[in-house]
Amino acid sequence: MLLKASPAISLLNTTGDNPGSLFPSVSSLSNKNLPVSPSFRSKTGSGHVACASKGANNKPLTGVVFDPFEEVKKELNLVPNVPQVSLARQKFTDGSEAAINEQINVEYNVSYVYHAMYAYFDRDNVALKGLVKFFKESSNEEREHAEKLMEYQNKRGGKVKLQSILMPLTEFDHTEKGDALYAMELALSLEKLTNEKLLNLRNLTDFVESEFLSEQVDAIKKISEYVAQLRRVGKGHGVWHFDQMLLHGEEIVA
Repeated sequence: MLLKASPAISLLNTTGDNPGSLFPSVSSLSNKNLPVSPSFRSKTGSGHVACASKGANNKPLTGVVFDPFEEVKKELNLVPNVPQVSLARQKFTDGSEAAINEQINVEYNVSYVYHAMYAYFDRDNVALKGLVKFFKESSNEEREHAEKLMEYQNKRGGKVKLQSILMPLTEFDHTEKGDALYAMELALSLEKLTNEKLLNLRNLTDFVESEFLSEQVDAIKKISEYVAQLRRVGKGHGVWHFDQMLLHGEEIVA
């Protein structure tokens, strides 16, 4: 193995055989019976740093400069300098931002209606605790959907703009259907409306499908079964039995 001085580290010279030096001098290497190229022996007495290399591929690394890719240069030019503008926003259109804000409003409005139903069935002269539980959970679920959309809006660099919420119904009694069936049919309509609105968010397909659509389809199926069961049991004792099943989480058999 031939020891050759590397031009890349030729500035690291040592004088003599200083024990504190990082590398020994060429002369000390030759004293230890290591072959040294004669062309690199010191002529003035000052030692040169030597490096060991094997084979023909012994070209040293000089300075290496990493130039940014052209694509990165383009992105750097797009990074905003204005404090009011999002730094995270990328390929997120104004239309998508507006659509998400609209869906947030839909989720909050549906949550508000469910909360009104929860309050209605919790009255002392109605007292259907299973429906109280069901509509309270439904209200919280819709609110969670709104919050997920708000988090996504912020992640993409959009701005959440909350809109007005309409005052919901407060009375759900119905002469022919009764309050339980009427409220459940209204809930089914709201779930279908929410699903339709979600399907309109075409530019956010992956996010909507993974977070909402499957759950929405399950909710439509479940509430459809509840409507069918309430139609079958009528307005009397069957409603109370249905309500108890909801309250205790038991399976309702149509």
